[in-house]
Amino acid sequence: MTNTVEMWSVRGVFSLTGRVRHAAQQSNLSRPRGINAQRRGAKVLTLDTMNPNVKKMEYAVRGPIVQRAVQIQDELNSGTKKPFEEVVRANIGDCHATGQQPLTFIRQVLALCTYPELLKDDKFPADAKDRAERILDDCGGRSMGAYTESGGIRVIRQDVAEYIRQRDGFESNWESISFSTGASESIKSILELLNTTGPNGEQTGVMVPIPQYPLYSATLAEYNMFQIGYFLDEDNHWSLTNKELQRSLEAAKSQCLPKAIVVINPGNPTGQVLSKANIQDIIKFAKKEGLFILADEVYQQNVYAEGCEFHSFKKVLCEMGKDYSDVQLASFMSTSKGFMGECGLRGGYCEVMHIDDEVMLMFNKLNSAKLCSNTHGQAAMECVVNPPKPSEPSYELFTQEKNDVLKSLRAKASIVKETFDSIDGVSCNAIQGSMYCFPQLDLPQKLVDHAKSKNMHPDAFYCFELLENTGLCVVPGSGFGQVDGTHHFRCTILPQEEQFRSVMKRFETFHNDFMKQWR
Repeated sequence: MTNTVEMWSVRGVFSLTGRVRHAAQQSNLSRPRGINAQRRGAKVLTLDTMNPNVKKMEYAVRGPIVQRAVQIQDELNSGTKKPFEEVVRANIGDCHATGQQPLTFIRQVLALCTYPELLKDDKFPADAKDRAERILDDCGGRSMGAYTESGGIRVIRQDVAEYIRQRDGFESNWESISFSTGASESIKSILELLNTTGPNGEQTGVMVPIPQYPLYSATLAEYNMFQIGYFLDEDNHWSLTNKELQRSLEAAKSQCLPKAIVVINPGNPTGQVLSKANIQDIIKFAKKEGLFILADEVYQQNVYAEGCEFHSFKKVLCEMGKDYSDVQLASFMSTSKGFMGECGLRGGYCEVMHIDDEVMLMFNKLNSAKLCSNTHGQAAMECVVNPPKPSEPSYELFTQEKNDVLKSLRAKASIVKETFDSIDGVSCNAIQGSMYCFPQLDLPQKLVDHAKSKNMHPDAFYCFELLENTGLCVVPGSGFGQVDGTHHFRCTILPQEEQFRSVMKRFETFHNDFMKQWR
């Protein structure tokens, strides 16, 4: 060996022998060792040296418009006068933050699990106590503060399996179900398993609906995976076609190794509900092209439109029979949406189908590295999948509260569509499900040119002006993806009805004045 060799390990420099070791020692007296030493006095982590994939990430629902909304609310709180009294947060599906009240039964069970002394209190109904006892009996030391199994509390996973069996009419194996801190964590875990490098160094390609929920674009950027966008058909209630699926896939094959397709049903941000025929077509496409299916079904409780019905991908896949037993599927559910709206508890689960035992071991290993998901989120999911039964004391109140939430969401879905459709320059598809609408804006060319001259997306410029003038915080369509030349924004239907009617009137006044200004 004629060159000085520096070998680094987690404990420093490996031993070097003879002349090489002596040369290295003498050299180290007169010059810095290693990359960090060469930068002595400089910071290790800077914008230039950090992970470039993180810099590529974008998450529109908490982007710059939302940051400005927080500033405006602070200004209002400090006494600054504006043409409105409060910021209306319609940018994110955060149900309780917009006034939805927690369901009594869920909070009773959580309280009992958190402080078991309350089990002695006669104010709590017997069925809430029964659920809490069932959960605590399966917790180490009968405490919610103990780690659970990596996949989650066993009895709740068993109850999830029973819920799925009753929903779909097909058996569900509780060992194929794992809890996560929100559905987002499970989605990221599945993508992590799929992420490999192709034989020629290709990135893993994942098909994602456009418009899409920014979790997917952000995660694919973070993992250095390739996003294959397939467009939903706005003119046909945001449905999708095999022709578009095939077009987007063929266009991407030269740039990546396609391995998966994401489907969000009911849709976010578009609010559509897929028909069974649509789901069958997707499954056939996935089989033909050898794609893993990620079915984001967190809004399965939120279906409003007449003639629409939620069909789970698992149910449709099982109905299609043995010819499709090689189609692999992961489906996701959450406590954050539905009628529950328990976003902060971060409860979610994933069920996988047709996964090899060896791969399940790897998935479980991935989960075990995170120890376990939030136990309170798991307990909340127990209340969703094992709610009060007609013979139990909490049934009447639980059913009333659940129906009131869904009735209100259905009414607001109608208010939004009627309002937007009545305004010149705005068009909106019916909100069939989920908690969002994605109206299209017909913006004047003068405005489009002005926004671009400021290096802004035209719909982002519109949304900033909307916020500053009305206090309504929405997210520009450019943060979700859209057909070139079109402009949208996503608006939740979560603010309370009276507040929502008021803000819709402010929106109409703003929009009409704004369009006159730019025509």
